[in-house]
Amino acid sequence: MQSLDLDVLERALEWRRAGRRAWLLTVSRTFGASPRPPGSLAAIRDDGILVGSVSGGCIEDDLVRRRDEYAGRKPQFVSYGVTADEARRFGLPCGGEVEILVEPEVSIAELEALLARIAEGRIVARHVALASGAWSFGAASPNDECERTETRFTSVHGPRWRMLVIGASEIAHYLAEVAATVDYQMFVCDPREEYRSAWRSPGAKWIEGMPDDAVLAFRPDPHSVILTVSHDPKLDDMALLEALKSDAFYVGAVGSSRTSAERRKRLAQFDLTAQQIARLRGPVGLSIGSRTPPEIAVAILADLIASRNGVMLDKAEDAGQKRA
Repeated sequence: MQSLDLDVLERALEWRRAGRRAWLLTVSRTFGASPRPPGSLAAIRDDGILVGSVSGGCIEDDLVRRRDEYAGRKPQFVSYGVTADEARRFGLPCGGEVEILVEPEVSIAELEALLARIAEGRIVARHVALASGAWSFGAASPNDECERTETRFTSVHGPRWRMLVIGASEIAHYLAEVAATVDYQMFVCDPREEYRSAWRSPGAKWIEGMPDDAVLAFRPDPHSVILTVSHDPKLDDMALLEALKSDAFYVGAVGSSRTSAERRKRLAQFDLTAQQIARLRGPVGLSIGSRTPPEIAVAILADLIASRNGVMLDKAEDAGQKRA
């Protein structure tokens, strides 16, 4: 779940607690090109205020205008872009069609229950009974997608991706600040007390111990990212020796081209294969001329987004990390 969608749920709960009506909108299905994937959320307040997005702005105005057509507890479906004329009218991509689940009266208790589960770091399946509108919850995995049957619609909420950062540096701080907005649950490990005491990103979870033990405790899977940003070869290498043998889909290390080449030579002296060492992204991040910690964090996250979306981008030698 991206932070935009989490904000939708929080705002909807805020409105309901204040005694306002709120319509919850969920992308239930898409056909062809679509600006927002299934599961994307938006909410409308009774005065027409909108948060979130179900189409990138193509159909939201129409949903706001028609909100009073949807009333009662039972959810309803509405489709856009069924015909070419309608797709052009609403500005949907060529051939695109989107179906929206409209829930006019979501209860406070249900919103609270879903948000409590998300706050615990769980990946949650939200089941909506189409006959009554009642919610129920179940466990879900990062690979689960939205599902619609004749009697139930299921969407998936909570962090789909996890990131472990070794080293509580300034780069790590900015990674923690931004990673949550693109669906990462953040973990950090740094055995150096001076760095721990200066850490200021409360959303990240600490993993105790040395970096290699932290990687093992993290239990990397194909939805995991491991980054080393401590600038201490002893700490970074300890983590990489375990990370490169794991199922993590992305393993990266901050450093210049020279630093990265020296790191690969050191790693080759241990029980890693050439294929495992070749998995290392180093220098990590896209080449955008980054120099400062926040710029480097943006460069890293940009490459992460491209990688998990299967987009191959050209990378220059140092990715802006001249001082690493």
